[in-house]
Amino acid sequence: MSVRNWWLMISVGLGILLNPLSSSIVSVAIPSLQNVFQLDFTGVSWIIFSFYITSSIAQPVMGKASDLFGRRKIFLTGLVIAFIASLLAPLSPNFGWLIVFRIVQSIGTSMMVGVGMAIVRIHITEKQATALSVLSIFLSGAAAIGPFIGGVLIHWWDWPAIFFVNIPFVLASFLLAWRTIPKDEPPISVARNMSFRKWFDLIDASGILLFTLGLVALLVGLLSAKSSGHISLENVIVGLIGLVALGAFVRYELKATTPFIPLRTFAKYPTMTWVNIEFMLVNVLYYSLFFGVPSYLQIARHVSEFQTGLLMLSLGLCSLATSPIAGRWIDKSGPRPALLMSAILMTLGSVWLVTLSQTSPVISVCLALAAFGISNGLNNVGMQAAMFQSSPKEIIGVASGLFNTSRYLGTILSSLLISIVMGGKFSFEGFQVLGIILTVIALSLVFMSWRRRESGQLQES
Repeated sequence: MSVRNWWLMISVGLGILLNPLSSSIVSVAIPSLQNVFQLDFTGVSWIIFSFYITSSIAQPVMGKASDLFGRRKIFLTGLVIAFIASLLAPLSPNFGWLIVFRIVQSIGTSMMVGVGMAIVRIHITEKQATALSVLSIFLSGAAAIGPFIGGVLIHWWDWPAIFFVNIPFVLASFLLAWRTIPKDEPPISVARNMSFRKWFDLIDASGILLFTLGLVALLVGLLSAKSSGHISLENVIVGLIGLVALGAFVRYELKATTPFIPLRTFAKYPTMTWVNIEFMLVNVLYYSLFFGVPSYLQIARHVSEFQTGLLMLSLGLCSLATSPIAGRWIDKSGPRPALLMSAILMTLGSVWLVTLSQTSPVISVCLALAAFGISNGLNNVGMQAAMFQSSPKEIIGVASGLFNTSRYLGTILSSLLISIVMGGKFSFEGFQVLGIILTVIALSLVFMSWRRRESGQLQES
């Protein structure tokens, strides 16, 4: 691989790591944000919800936009937006403005993830698998060390530091990307001759709006009811608006020429549908632990942010160490054995959380974190391989986009699960209930993985 390609890969990697870093680093900051803005856990959880809802919508949209306007332009524009959001978020006068800048940050970082992968696929033709594996290290590494970095920053400074830390990465990526990413102007027929209405239809703006309205309204209705402690008429109306909008979204997508989420594809290839469902459940489990344990340690066990970051590091390190081993195992045996082992480890980790008592050594949490970290390393490679095996080659691009959407939906559901279980205050009892629910979900994944092993569902298409 040439020196120029290595610099191209580094410039893209520094950009795409901003999304997982920004999403994971906030997990340690939640108790601090609760204290600063005087919010309960349900209220402050919107710092998580807003980022993932926006990312689940923005990433496929920005992929389409890059085809219209050029990938280099979209990537550089995303860096500028991420820079502005990271600079202004710490200056937020209230929590509402912080959410606004968090949404803007999500849009900016989402402009780089899918587009960055496309840039590498197009412009690096030699040792492409090596290039993509290096980018995956940027992605998984940033997510893994995010809580540790967050714990250190909050310990020595305060919560604004989790936004300021993005700025050096943004500047380095922008300077390198400006010099190394080749220009790729969009086709003249698309960029110049397409009317606004046709462009509007091409990106399926109506479908995106219905999906956003439905998901946000449904979550607001559920969270508001839980936060207030009772179900009011207003909560019911907002929730119903969400359900109606999601129903309208399904109906519209079935008729759309270029749907935001091609639902007919799921119906046509049921195995791919089940892979996405499993991946969503995997992320419900992983991120429930990812966001739940830091709050449990700091609020229920009174552990400092710095110590919490150190403990959470075991989750990321186990995941990073397992990924290359998982790759070699899956190359030899396929994804089924690795995914079954992953589901078993998540079950053991969930059971271990349930058995913890208020007098259990804090360090014992590391056993559950290690089990989930190893399972995450297996899942990162195994679920991707399962998706490729279950998806026809002619729609592999669409399948990859839907796969990422499943990841974000699982993350959103994990935040919702934590908020419903914990309500306004994070407690030891609530953490045990969360562990029981995670055990049930993990056992369902064991069953699904075993059934796939028995029936041999994952075959080459």
